[in-house]
Amino acid sequence: MELLKQKIIEEGTVLSDEVLKVDAFLNHQIDPELMMAIGNEFASLFQNEGITKIVTIESSGIAPAVMTGLKLGVPVIFARKRQSLTLTENLLTASVYSFTKKTESTIAVSATHISKNDRVLVIDDFLANGQAAKGLVSIIEQAGANVSGIGIVIEKSFQNGRSELDELGHKVESLARIQSLTGGQVTFLEEVHS
Repeated sequence: MELLKQKIIEEGTVLSDEVLKVDAFLNHQIDPELMMAIGNEFASLFQNEGITKIVTIESSGIAPAVMTGLKLGVPVIFARKRQSLTLTENLLTASVYSFTKKTESTIAVSATHISKNDRVLVIDDFLANGQAAKGLVSIIEQAGANVSGIGIVIEKSFQNGRSELDELGHKVESLARIQSLTGGQVTFLEEVHS
């Protein structure tokens, strides 16, 4: 997705050979026009999968997930990372390690929002080690629902996340695949969508 790649080049900041900061448009300040384009792209990539729900993790996955849900006409559910007074019973949970925060957290979704009849699309902002997406897949499977695909905004292809998700056998589509952040430069891996 050229618009996304251009934003990464113009407004992203390479903090190290493994960390890309995109808080100017994706995970702190949000560019609504870019999010709409991302939603349209994900909707196009997964339009034939019979999606009935979208699941993401708070907070950075919410904007692209909502825009995708708007385009597909389906509800969006976000897994909470923190305990809530209103989300205490009938929970589907998974443990997720955050690469950038270097912490492990338990994510939770109310089982009342996902049924065995749902065909669920997972949307996330980054793919590094694959733990967030795998946690969401686990929650969907606990509900007995079908994982119809995984959409990633930015994939760091030099990390093992893609291989972790490929082992699960789900369709994975990334809008920008980064091959390298070495020397402060972003190098993209060209993606051919299936």
